[in-house]
Amino acid sequence: MSIARNPCPKLRAVDARPIMHGGRPSILLRDPLHLTDKTIIIPQHLGPALALFDGTREPSQVSAALAIRFGVRAAPSTLGRLLSALDDAFLLDNEHFAQAREQALSEYRKALFRPLAGAGQSYPADADELRKMLQSYLDAADDVDPDLADGRGLVSPHIDYARGGSVYARVWKRAAEMARAAEVVVLLGTDHYSEGNLLTLTQQNYATPFGVLPTARDIVETVAQAVGPETAFAGELHHRGEHSIELAAIWLHYVREKQPCRLVPVLCGSFERFVQGQAEPDQDAVLNAFLNACKQALAGRRVLVVASADLSHVGPAFGGQPLGLVERARLQAADDELIERICAGDAQGFFAAIRRDGDRRNVCGLPPIYLALRLLHPLQGHQVAYARCPADEAGTSYVSICGTVFR
Repeated sequence: MSIARNPCPKLRAVDARPIMHGGRPSILLRDPLHLTDKTIIIPQHLGPALALFDGTREPSQVSAALAIRFGVRAAPSTLGRLLSALDDAFLLDNEHFAQAREQALSEYRKALFRPLAGAGQSYPADADELRKMLQSYLDAADDVDPDLADGRGLVSPHIDYARGGSVYARVWKRAAEMARAAEVVVLLGTDHYSEGNLLTLTQQNYATPFGVLPTARDIVETVAQAVGPETAFAGELHHRGEHSIELAAIWLHYVREKQPCRLVPVLCGSFERFVQGQAEPDQDAVLNAFLNACKQALAGRRVLVVASADLSHVGPAFGGQPLGLVERARLQAADDELIERICAGDAQGFFAAIRRDGDRRNVCGLPPIYLALRLLHPLQGHQVAYARCPADEAGTSYVSICGTVFR
């Protein structure tokens, strides 16, 4: 078994969520790459063990560290069973996981198009049902008129349609003519589990329930060569399960009246090291190579740049304190500042506003919005919509979203 070959097991970056299980606080663990549908539930008191499985300790050492640091008693045999379950679900960074990832990547690349991850769950899989749902959102935005076709970009949410439908509708109705006029659409989406990859490209086509949006493989290849192919495609399998590009691509396809256009789909990874002051994004070699190559490859074409991005994630659902009236007002003020910087096309000011407080409000749309602003510079933006969406049943956690168009 792979554990025996690796005496110091290392946990991968996984999707971990607090839940109640059997009346006890627990942690649900899932694979963000969806190599398996298996999930693991562990008691909350064993949570520190996950951090201790960092590739430097044997199970017996983890057991001792749990007792000394956290007062948690967990016999090596208990940890052994936990490790077996983690390994079975491909949650350990070992050869077992590497083989499964390579097989999944091979299958992903051989397919005719990227499979839909959210169909039948986040939205109807049936094209007619989906059309009715999207049109109902558009019909409700009866005070919004389409902008001119010479628009160059937009910020769209990537939250689920049930909560963000009105904002999606308002921004995509305003951007409909520019979407229909585009020859190429650069779709920048948040990579929620980027594992250190600033940018991730793919040559795979993107499907929607309305058909297939072909990827502009010539442009992708040009950009990949500039960035370095190993860097550009290191996290390519993230495209398979990440929802951010998919949810925007569906609206793009619909407002184009189901007519396809060529895509350049780009997942944008965490800016944590920039936020922490370890480096500057405007001096990063990978980001600058990407932006320069994109500008050159897209020159002379009718291009639309879409940042599929949410704003703040605050409250207990995201590890913070509950939001009351005062906190909601502060959130509004902070979001207003970000949207003002976005509409001014001020990438550096947008980033600086987030770094100022260490990204305390968890703005997951930072990377795609920042890159869109730099790619389109200079620009003029106009806010079309804004909303705070509830993120827990108590109404104390929120995800804020906005819709903005650029000319």
